[in-house]
Amino acid sequence: MAATSPPLPSSFQNAKKILSNFTSFKPFSILLNDNKYSHFRCQIKSLENKPSNWSVEFLSGTEPLRLIQNSPSSMSMAAASASDSAVKTSKKVCLFYCAETKVLAERIAAESDAIEPRSINWRTFEDGFPNLFIPNAHGIRGQNVAFLASFSSPAVIFEQLSVIYALPKLFISSFTLVLPFFPTGTFERMEDEGDVATAFTLARILSNIPTSRGGPTSLVTFDIHALQERFYFGDNILPCFESGIPLFKNRLQQLPDSDNITIAFPDDGAWKRFHKQLQHFPTIVCNKVRIGDKRIVRIKEGEAAGRHVVIVDDLVQSGGTLIECQRVLAANGAAKISAYVTHGIFPNRSWQRFEHDNAGHPENGLTYFWITDSCPQTVKEVISKPPFEILSLAGSIAAALQI
Repeated sequence: MAATSPPLPSSFQNAKKILSNFTSFKPFSILLNDNKYSHFRCQIKSLENKPSNWSVEFLSGTEPLRLIQNSPSSMSMAAASASDSAVKTSKKVCLFYCAETKVLAERIAAESDAIEPRSINWRTFEDGFPNLFIPNAHGIRGQNVAFLASFSSPAVIFEQLSVIYALPKLFISSFTLVLPFFPTGTFERMEDEGDVATAFTLARILSNIPTSRGGPTSLVTFDIHALQERFYFGDNILPCFESGIPLFKNRLQQLPDSDNITIAFPDDGAWKRFHKQLQHFPTIVCNKVRIGDKRIVRIKEGEAAGRHVVIVDDLVQSGGTLIECQRVLAANGAAKISAYVTHGIFPNRSWQRFEHDNAGHPENGLTYFWITDSCPQTVKEVISKPPFEILSLAGSIAAALQI
C-alpha cells in the first residue's frame, strides 16, 4: 500500500486473527478496492482446497467484520474450470474382479479414491458348475459398476460371463467391462472352408451383454491383436481400445541410454499396429522369408549397429519369432537388445526361453523384457525374474473408468 494511505482501522488489523477461526482458510493476502476506509471490501486471494470466491467487508466504526461469498459470475474462468474438473473426476466406481485380477484391481483402486474394489463369492457346486454370489447386490443400485475380467482359459470364461451378464440387471447406473487382454484369435487364419472365427464368436457374446439403466456396456481392452477384430463388436457395446505403448514410452525415457534407442518391429503387422505411436524413434522392420522348409527372420529396413534395439509387438506366445529377431539384430551389430509386448501369454512356461544379458552379449539374452499385467498368471511366474519387468496398466484402467 502507498505510504500516503491513511492508517488501517482496527477491524482490518485484526482480520487475520478473526479469520484464523475458519479452518478452511490458510494464510491469505488481500486486495483493497477502496482507500476510503469508512466502507471498503477486501478480496481474499488464496483459500485452501477451494476457489477464491470470498471477500471480507469492513464497515466504519465498530461494525462487525462481514464474510461474503461472491456470486459464481465473479469467479475467474480458471477457477470455474478447475472446479468443474474436480467434479468430473469424482465419478464413483464399484470395481468387481475375478480371482486372477485381484492384485490388479487393488492397484487400480489405489490410483483413485473414487474407485472401490468389490469382491464376488466364486464357488462351485459338487458337479463343478459355478455357484456364484454378488454380496450386497442392493447396495450397488444407482452406482457406476465395472468388472475386471481375465479370460485366461476357456474354463474361467463361463463363470465370469455369468457375472458380467448379471451385474447390469441390478439397476446400476452404468456398466464397464475391463478385459485387458482380448484372448481369442491369436492363431486364427480364415484360409479354408470350415475354419471357425472364435474371436468373432466372443465379440458377439460380449455384444449381447444386457444394457444397464445408463445404456450399453463399455468395453475397455488393450492392444487387440488383429485390427479387423475392432469391427467384430455389435452396436450394443461401446468398445474403448486402449494401448500399453504410452507406459512403454515413459519407461524408455527413464533409461540411461534413452537417446540411443531404436525400435524394431518383427513383422509388417507389428509395424502397422504401432509405428504411428513410435514414429519419433529410428525404426527397423523385419520380416519372415521362406528358405526351403524353413522360415527365417531378416531385416527388411533399418540399421541396428551400435544401437539399443527394442523389439515391439502386441503379444508373445512361444517367443520363437522374438528369439529369431534377436539373433538377426545381434548379428547386425546391436549393442543391446530388449523387448516389449503388451500381453505376455507364454503358454507352457515358454518365458523360460528368454535369458538375461547382463554382460554386453546381446546374442545371448535380453537387457529388458517389458510386459504389462494384462495376463495375471504370467505376472506371478516372471515377477522379479530378469530380464522381465512389469509395467502396470492400473493407472490407464483407472483413467478409462472415469470416461
